[in-house]
Amino acid sequence: MRPRRTGPSARMRNELESPRTRPVEFRHRYSTNDLSYLTDAERRRFLASGDPDPQTNPAIAWELLYRIEPELYDRLIRPERIHPAVIDWLPHRVHQIVEVGAGTGRLTAALIDRCDELIAIEPAAPLRERLAARLAAAGPRLQVRNGFFDDLPVPDRSAGLVVACSALTPDPAHGGEVGLQEMERACARGGRVVIIWPNHAEWLVERGYIYQSFPGRMTLEFDSPEEAIELAQIFYPDALQEIRRRGNRLVPYEVVGANPPRDLAWKPVAE
Repeated sequence: MRPRRTGPSARMRNELESPRTRPVEFRHRYSTNDLSYLTDAERRRFLASGDPDPQTNPAIAWELLYRIEPELYDRLIRPERIHPAVIDWLPHRVHQIVEVGAGTGRLTAALIDRCDELIAIEPAAPLRERLAARLAAAGPRLQVRNGFFDDLPVPDRSAGLVVACSALTPDPAHGGEVGLQEMERACARGGRVVIIWPNHAEWLVERGYIYQSFPGRMTLEFDSPEEAIELAQIFYPDALQEIRRRGNRLVPYEVVGANPPRDLAWKPVAE
């Protein structure tokens, strides 16, 4: 979702430095040799069951992307601007927010001024480092912690808002039932659990969540047409021809076959 190679991301460094070099499509980008980038604990978690080959198991490929090429992940998500109405819908002020699967801080940056304390939980160390550096000016109001959906490092009933953006799915590897229960455990009475840009919204609705979507056509906002093409070569190969034909830095989500980040599912925690 890389041909076999030796050395840490050597080919990718060359690709980023030389746009003329054709980037390697994501599903071929990594090999089992790259599993060495995972910690022992991560290997036990990710490889305990299932296919360990990132060329046939997209979930492993994504975990390697976060740890080997966090700068590429940042470039991928930068064009994905969350609908402003989604951000405006969130509580304007709570004492504490817990964000799960915070990544490099795409949503965190919009949350930091809405609370006295923000705990951003992210399991991939390179993403945590980028998040902490990006929001260093927040000072002690921001705590960046290591943790997974199924074991959140926060007390019961501690946060007025517990939120995840494009991270939780029904798959246990990405939260699942246990992850949802953990988010609800961490939410204070009278607070909200919110899943922004949900995968499988119907799964959340079946569990008592309220689904909401905001209108308006949205586009991926790349820095340039050239960057749109370069990232499409890696992540959207089926859309590459159409993106080239358009020659525009703004790419409608339907071109890449994705739902825009304009929806959420939420659940109030009873007082």
